[in-house]
Amino acid sequence: MSNNESMEMYLETVYILESNHGHAHGVDIAERLGVSKPSVTKAIKYLSAQGFVNKQKYGTITLTEKGRELSGKIYSSHQLIELFLEHSLKLSAEEASTNACKIEHVLSDEMLEAIKSYLKKNNIDM
Repeated sequence: MSNNESMEMYLETVYILESNHGHAHGVDIAERLGVSKPSVTKAIKYLSAQGFVNKQKYGTITLTEKGRELSGKIYSSHQLIELFLEHSLKLSAEEASTNACKIEHVLSDEMLEAIKSYLKKNNIDM
């Protein structure tokens, strides 16, 4: 996994946790990603330095506007790819999600647009 891909995974995870709970905690990120708490600490420190997240003294992690914009795009791409894999290849929801997670970081914008067009053409709600 590349550094960029890894950071995108952290951002997407914070996005999901923040959407569900209003914020994220390192322990929850570690659990979702299957990584150690020190790995989360290092990643969050990096994302904070890049202006993507805020880390409060008491442990809550929230996205900045910049982080929310990027993580929202990453999450939307994941959802789009997952939907495509389910409908075009007839993968189970779990298999589609697992594979979407792996390929969302490498698809071009043109490919994502082609997937959107396919879903629209086939009247699949996005």
